[in-house]
Amino acid sequence: MTSGADVAVTGLGLVTPAGCGTAASWAGVLDGRPTAALDPELKGNPVQLSCRVPGFDADVLLGARRALRLDPFTRFALVAAREAIADSGLDPAEWDGARVGVVLGCADGGPGTVEAQHRTLLDEGAHRVSPLLLPMQLPNMMAGQTAIEFGATGPNLVVATACASGATAIGVARDLLLLDRCDVVLAGGAEAMITPLVMAGFARMGALSGREDDPATASRPFDAGRDGFVAAEGGAVLVLERTADARARSARIRGRVVGYGAGADAHHMTSPHPEGAGSEAAVRAALADAGAGPGDVGHVNAHGTSTPLNDLAEGRMLARVLPHGPVVTSTKGVTGHMLGAAGAVEAALTVLALETGVVPPTAGLSTLDPGLDIEVATAPASCPDGVALSNSFGFGGQNAVLALARA
Repeated sequence: MTSGADVAVTGLGLVTPAGCGTAASWAGVLDGRPTAALDPELKGNPVQLSCRVPGFDADVLLGARRALRLDPFTRFALVAAREAIADSGLDPAEWDGARVGVVLGCADGGPGTVEAQHRTLLDEGAHRVSPLLLPMQLPNMMAGQTAIEFGATGPNLVVATACASGATAIGVARDLLLLDRCDVVLAGGAEAMITPLVMAGFARMGALSGREDDPATASRPFDAGRDGFVAAEGGAVLVLERTADARARSARIRGRVVGYGAGADAHHMTSPHPEGAGSEAAVRAALADAGAGPGDVGHVNAHGTSTPLNDLAEGRMLARVLPHGPVVTSTKGVTGHMLGAAGAVEAALTVLALETGVVPPTAGLSTLDPGLDIEVATAPASCPDGVALSNSFGFGGQNAVLALARA
């Protein structure tokens, strides 16, 4: 099923609207509880729905002084990384930092910091703009702050492939390990784009669900009545090591990344290729990289955004490439769409599905789009043997697909 060129997932850290922490996030996703709600911070916006991380107190989790100097997207990344490292059993005080890399993904960095400081500029003048504006909002600072926190002096970067960013980061991290550039990579993504300006932009594009009268049904992947996504925040970090190294130190291996495929639609700024040509190529590339075929796929964590065009293109592609009907889910029915963090979060959830043998349900789905012929789980289902795919697609025609397997 694999070519031997795989890496082990030895640690998981999650901060999502389903819960703060891996256990809480997994329980919420399995329970199928939608998290969309009216957001007071979006009052007056064309769409006022979002999925926020519950109970996230940055002052308690990171310390008030540290938190004050960090945009929320970096706070999410650091908290997730702390949990992932603790879960892995590694001790940053003992590792060779030069052999530890950080590869994280996000779509936008810190727009909340930019908006707040722009208001200061307009209201109080340039002399009142914070000197921390750039160190807080630059996308690369998420990886930089993670390196500072854990003494990781190896390759350090943030990738931006829109809503595929988190998956792209894991794919790049895997390459660094297989090329022997690193022995450990902290990989994943984080996002905090729920701001008035960003959400106004999404709303003006017609990308968001307008179901404010019933927020619990707003995110409904693959449903005939879907009308857009619900924006979410959060992050995930996975500790990755070469499988042989993880076994040599008797680490608990939670799952393996056995393949990665990526590419571009080269079609449109925001709309997916209508036939899913680019996403199909990424799926086939991930399977080839894993030494697997379409028939080896037992489960797919779909991109499944709840938008009319994406779900149709992806669903038709899955039916065409995987006609045997693996169990498909979209966890965005619970979490909403975490944008650049989505691919990392969903890769972690796919690892948990393989580890526990349970596929989470697709919350919000009541009537499958009649144009689709795929098996979508609407209740927790058994996770079949074989490869699991985690699909992530983004604006600009970005496609990234991870192939994962049990330990």
